[in-house]
Amino acid sequence: MRFGISRRAAAVGALAAALVGGTALTAPPAGAAVTQAKYNGVCGPAYRVVDSAPVGTLGTVFLTVDPARGTHCVVTVRSKPGARMYMAAYVNTSMDPDPIDDTGEFTTYAGPVYAGSTTDCVGWWGWIGATHGEGPVTTGCE
Repeated sequence: MRFGISRRAAAVGALAAALVGGTALTAPPAGAAVTQAKYNGVCGPAYRVVDSAPVGTLGTVFLTVDPARGTHCVVTVRSKPGARMYMAAYVNTSMDPDPIDDTGEFTTYAGPVYAGSTTDCVGWWGWIGATHGEGPVTTGCE
C-alpha cells in the first residue's frame, strides 16, 4: 500500500512539474503586456474621447467627439512610437458609408479623420502594421 501511494505521489508530482515547466516556457514575456496608448489631442482641444479600442498590443484607436460642433474624430496612436510603419484611421457614418481615412507610413499616429454628426451612426477602426482594432458602431443606430 505504501508503495502505491508513493508511486501515485511521484506520478502526480511529475505531472505537476511538467505542467508548471510547460507553462513557464509558453507564458508571454512580461514586456508583452498590452499597454494602451494615450490619446494625443490631435483632433483638437474641444474633442473628448468617448470610446477606444486596442490595436493588438501595438496601440489604440480612439473615437472622439466635439459636442459643440457635433462632429466625430478618429485617431490611431501607437503605444511605442518608432520606425515608420503602415498605420490607418478610418471613420464612416450611416449618412456616408464610404469611409474617410488617413493611411500611410507613420511613426506615432494616423489621423485625425473627421465625419458625421452626433446623431449619425458611426463606424470607426484603425490599423497598425497588419493588426486591426475596431470599436463598436455607435450613436444614432437605434
